[in-house]
Amino acid sequence: MTEHTPTLSVGMIGYAFMGAVHSQAWRTAPHFFDLPLRPRMTAVCGRDARRVAEAAATLGWEESETDWRRVVERDDIDLVDICTPGDTHAEIAIAALAAGKHVLCEKPLANSVEEAEAMAEAAQEAAGRGVRAMVGFTYRRVPAIALARRLVAEGRLGEIRHVRAQYLQDWLADPEIPLSWRLDKAKAGSGALGDIGAHVVDLTQHILGDPIREVSGQLDTFVKERPLAERTRGLSATVADTATVERGPVTVDDAAAFIARFAGGALGVFEATRFATGRKNAIRIEVNGSQGSLAFDFEDMNVLHFHDATIDDLEGGFRRIVVTEPGHPWVGAWWPPGHGLGYEHGFTHQVVDLVQAIADGVDPSPTFADGLQVQRVLAAVETSSDTRAWQAVSA
Repeated sequence: MTEHTPTLSVGMIGYAFMGAVHSQAWRTAPHFFDLPLRPRMTAVCGRDARRVAEAAATLGWEESETDWRRVVERDDIDLVDICTPGDTHAEIAIAALAAGKHVLCEKPLANSVEEAEAMAEAAQEAAGRGVRAMVGFTYRRVPAIALARRLVAEGRLGEIRHVRAQYLQDWLADPEIPLSWRLDKAKAGSGALGDIGAHVVDLTQHILGDPIREVSGQLDTFVKERPLAERTRGLSATVADTATVERGPVTVDDAAAFIARFAGGALGVFEATRFATGRKNAIRIEVNGSQGSLAFDFEDMNVLHFHDATIDDLEGGFRRIVVTEPGHPWVGAWWPPGHGLGYEHGFTHQVVDLVQAIADGVDPSPTFADGLQVQRVLAAVETSSDTRAWQAVSA
């Protein structure tokens, strides 16, 4: 990349947790990877003028806006990066695609199958005009996950029989954690199921190259009410403990568990919870096949465990592969072998792959159609929980 490299001007909607991580990725990618387009962090958008201006200065954006429609309308914006709650994804993404802007949208794609279908349809139409759309399932860009997918694709595991997937967190285990938008179904769509369960649904389908076709699930909400954030903000711990604090309803699930059948016949067991005390961000995936197995845990993200069942039992068992060699996907741009990567690197790899796809004139992966398929799985799990029956996932 040189000073003559064409630019890709980015406008980002939202500047909180995901906005900060996306900003770091846009800043970092061109300094470590030779990109065909040079990202320009043109504008960041938020509703509070003072706070979004501060975010722009802190995160490295040139300007700030307070109306996402203004970002979509600007002639100097080529790509819209959506880092907002799920209830706004469809409206922003569809408008941006109609305006000829490429779109990167955080997961889950939408709050409902209907919204996701409209987004996928808009993306398909826009692709005919050379406009690209990607959904942000960033854990696909962990090098160990890429290696897992390659081993399955090469047939190293043989016929896939079992899949086990968990996403375990504990940040809501305290019942006095205040209400936030993530606990409001109208804004978030669902709780642990959509927020973190969506990731392991996508990852397992990605690793296997095989979609889920049927599910039987159960959702539960352990803490039905929580303090209102605006009522508790500013209170000292002592005052908060003794005061009568107004509380509001939690309208999403705290935990989800389901079994699944993949199209190829494999049986899957899934769990997503934000109440697993002691687990901060544990994404655990194990795949068992007729000729081998693999296992991954994001809390040890630079390692993939692989068992070759074709080896003599005297030398068999899982072996630990440290996925930090230059030949592993994306790793060669970073540090010497053995110097591990972190959470933020997946977002940088996402930017790299998206920019390359736009330059090559091809649809990036995962597409909005991929996001729609995950949305259909989530909806089927929720329906199964309500009906206490197996639920098919529409193709």
